[in-house]
Amino acid sequence: MKQAKTLDERELKVVLGICATRRYAARDRAIVLFSFCAGLRAKELAALRIGNVVGEVGNVREECVLIPRQTKGDKARRIFINTRLQRELSVYIKSLGDTLPSQPLFQTQKRTAFTANSMCHLFIDIYAEAGIEGASSHSGRRSLLTSLASKGVGVRVLQEIAGHSSISVTQRYIDVNDHQMRAAVEMV
Repeated sequence: MKQAKTLDERELKVVLGICATRRYAARDRAIVLFSFCAGLRAKELAALRIGNVVGEVGNVREECVLIPRQTKGDKARRIFINTRLQRELSVYIKSLGDTLPSQPLFQTQKRTAFTANSMCHLFIDIYAEAGIEGASSHSGRRSLLTSLASKGVGVRVLQEIAGHSSISVTQRYIDVNDHQMRAAVEMV
């Protein structure tokens, strides 16, 4: 099976630009950035509840915990939410109006939770509109891990961020490109 395309920052900007033109712009931007900034799978994005990311005083948390049934491996996992994603989530959550911690964070037009499958299709639709071939709901995960690896983040840290049970799985997510190879040989 072919792996999902990794996107560079320029391509991500195109995708976010497309999201901004869509009917549910704030939601779609938040979903895409959650994938690119935290590396969540479609199933995990679909399973998120408002209480996972919003604290008691209404602020977006710096980290959240996914309970076993929210993850692929049925294993609890901590997710770190960077400043960029916190800002995006704040905008999105304000657009929701009244919220309860038990509500799905990302809702369909019928105000129900996405399924893992419908979340995958949302990504496919967004990437198709952006004209990016080969991208899927896993593109954010792969792009995040590849970007962090190219900045020298160790594979053990990447494994924890991705929630993988083995380093060999994590290594398959990391792409190598000409820019990285050029920079590597310049170190000599």
